[in-house]
Amino acid sequence: MFPEYDIIVVGAGHAGCEAAAAAANLGSKVMLVTMNMQTIAQMSCNPAMGGVAKGQIVREIDALGGYSGIVTDKTMIQFRMLNRSKGPAMWSPRAQSDRLLFAKEWRDMLEQTPNIDFWQDMVSGLLIKDGVVIGIRTGMGMEIRSKAVVLTNGTFLNGIIHIGEKQFGGGRMAEKSSTGITEQLISLGLESGRMKTGTPPRIDGRSLNYSLMEEQKGDENPGKFSYTNTTSLTKQKSCYITYTNQEVHDVLKTGFEQSPMFAGRIQGLGPRYCPSIEDKINRFADKTRHQLFIEPEGWDTIEIYVNGFSTSLPEEVQYKALKLIPGLENVRMFRPGYAIEYDFFPPHQLHTTLETRSVKNLFHAGQINGTTGYEEAACQGIMAGINAHQKINEQHEFVLTRDEAYIGVLIDDLITKGTNEPYRMFTSRAEYRILLRQDNADIRLTPLANKIGLVNDERLELVNKKIEEAKQIMDFFRKEGVTPDEINSILTEQDSSEIKQKTKLLQLLSRPQIEMKDLREKVASVKKMLAGKMEDSIEQAEILMKYEGYIEKEKEIVEKMNRLEYVPVPENFDFSVINSLSLEAREKLKKFKPRTLGQASRISGVNPSDISVLMVYLGR
Repeated sequence: MFPEYDIIVVGAGHAGCEAAAAAANLGSKVMLVTMNMQTIAQMSCNPAMGGVAKGQIVREIDALGGYSGIVTDKTMIQFRMLNRSKGPAMWSPRAQSDRLLFAKEWRDMLEQTPNIDFWQDMVSGLLIKDGVVIGIRTGMGMEIRSKAVVLTNGTFLNGIIHIGEKQFGGGRMAEKSSTGITEQLISLGLESGRMKTGTPPRIDGRSLNYSLMEEQKGDENPGKFSYTNTTSLTKQKSCYITYTNQEVHDVLKTGFEQSPMFAGRIQGLGPRYCPSIEDKINRFADKTRHQLFIEPEGWDTIEIYVNGFSTSLPEEVQYKALKLIPGLENVRMFRPGYAIEYDFFPPHQLHTTLETRSVKNLFHAGQINGTTGYEEAACQGIMAGINAHQKINEQHEFVLTRDEAYIGVLIDDLITKGTNEPYRMFTSRAEYRILLRQDNADIRLTPLANKIGLVNDERLELVNKKIEEAKQIMDFFRKEGVTPDEINSILTEQDSSEIKQKTKLLQLLSRPQIEMKDLREKVASVKKMLAGKMEDSIEQAEILMKYEGYIEKEKEIVEKMNRLEYVPVPENFDFSVINSLSLEAREKLKKFKPRTLGQASRISGVNPSDISVLMVYLGR
């Protein structure tokens, strides 16, 4: 019935969709298997993409030729650039999305991608021969052959949903869980664990009093995620902010005895950075209120997402507490919040390509690796899809380093540190975040994607144009000066000291109070120079000029640290024979199997003295 596929992708969430698209666009024949064709790319949790560090990841996915940025641009209902008051390393794009349009656009793009076939069924097991995966077995008993398999099972592996004292099997509300794969992988020598995540109740927007809340509008000049020619928003929907209070907390506490988390019915590891409301009340007992974001789920729906109120308390307790929140006094609830517990496989069992060490040509991406978040899942998906294609075609593996991308940071963290809680990306996790900005993801990554054939020459030409235009602008600012008559009125307006003689434009732009827009609007020579230049080029030039010293210093640090990155550790190296290593280092190195000294240096429990010993032992 089925031909043999190059790659089978199991699961059509954010990781699975990006994996299928990447592999297919590279030329592989792909089968995307999902338990429900109607929930492809569904936003199971909040209807938003991006945010702090996550927005950088979406832009990186786009720079690599992925679809997440394009889909977000086409379906967003609000755009905000977070952290604008801080330096550009912290700027993070975030979009509120139309949940239904988002899933529809993803499905449309996948259906229009040559080389992708679809099949609706549960995958109950893998076909494995001599330690190599050769296909899948479905719940209906069908066997589909392939050269590689990418598992992106999300929260479906033996998923259990909890609401108060009720619990039932499911990967999402009203969707059954997936069984069989965990048990088979354990039998093949993989170690598994349990994690949990949660979601808040959904409510009726018609029942809310928005006048009692703080309005949160989108940016006046909304940006976008994709470097392609997607259009910017011309109208936006507002979100709103409200707060819990002591009365709300007291009501929620009445349900703690029935809470699956406090009663011990949930054994899985929960997200520290996105805790349930009951967890917040318990952990931060001194706080009398917690912030909630009232987020619309789309242009044409009345459904509202209560961000910050994730809970698995009994539904009657949830409802009673909601009615005590300002603006929600007459709230109507569509469905209660719930927690979901599911299987994952600790990611130290993977190569940096996301291929499992135990089974060849089997790749893991997304929540199966212990991460949380659409963006974290999607970036693993594109990397797994690329590397599955590269592996079966005997091409060089595609791995991003920590100084090249947040994606590189995420995967390196997973491989070298593992995770004992759902992993979420933050800017603080990246030691080179001045280099890994959202504005330059195309410059960093599009040439790499073009080299392997995932991005066409037209996009590369656009990147080269951006680089060249930015260089022209910087050269102009270094050479050209302005007189006091031309600039002093602007300097005074911006509370910056006046000049007494002709001064180079670069020197003036380096002042914290002066921005490119100030010079562009009122200095004739600058206005003329920038005419016809791409906005991306202008922004790039301004950032590079303002933060030149910091950027150069960070590049120097990268060069020093990369000396360790290129010292390889043999694949089956026996660390136990090196008695000079600490006992903990030997155990950790044996468990994580680093490929380079750089990776070894980032493993918790491996000290600088252990690295020195390894350097000597490896002849360095």
